[in-house]
Amino acid sequence: MSSDTPWIKARASNAGGACVQMRSRAGQPEIRDSKNPHGTVLRLSTGCAGAWLDGARRGEFDHLITAHRD
Repeated sequence: MSSDTPWIKARASNAGGACVQMRSRAGQPEIRDSKNPHGTVLRLSTGCAGAWLDGARRGEFDHLITAHRD
């Protein structure tokens, strides 16, 4: 039995397909670029993924993208 989940993207992703997708594979979070589905997959520990998501919710990375928003 596989514990893989399908790739998902944020609802806020733009209509042109520029987005990051995430899934869980065997309980380990993975991230990829939707424009390159056969490219590199970043595998994270659950602790690392949780810390990153918490930081994103708190806006800790907002300053990295504010100058580049569509």
